[in-house]
Amino acid sequence: MNANLINVLGYTGNNKQFVVKTLNTDLRVSENSKYPELEGPNPYEYLLAGFAGCINALGQSIAKEQGIVLRSLQIEITGDLTALSAEAKEAKPGFSSIEIKLKPATTVSREVLEKWMNEVQLRSPAYNMLVNNIPVSLVLNKDYLYN
Repeated sequence: MNANLINVLGYTGNNKQFVVKTLNTDLRVSENSKYPELEGPNPYEYLLAGFAGCINALGQSIAKEQGIVLRSLQIEITGDLTALSAEAKEAKPGFSSIEIKLKPATTVSREVLEKWMNEVQLRSPAYNMLVNNIPVSLVLNKDYLYN
């Protein structure tokens, strides 16, 4: 397998819980609105959580490269799903906007932090994917057999 490829496998069964298998763990995804008895984040929360995780890992790494000591880093991401509402029928599905607030605890100046934040944005695969229309192919395999 190509070392640059990241792969996850998702499946659902009769219990209506969607499970995603990753290299190190299983993630349970809930629709929350249809099945409130099923616990777990919904798919949109997972997208934002993954985005936050990517920013955190990259932010920590770039801070070390730039000699910035981060005591902590809080990342708050808010996505507006207005585009999915009934009154937005002509809009594209998904988030209409995403706001990311970075709250680093450090002693460096605002100017240094702005340089750090710009580098995180520049090098973030998640940011690049959301902003630059990365090609996605959807492939259907009809003859899937469940074991």
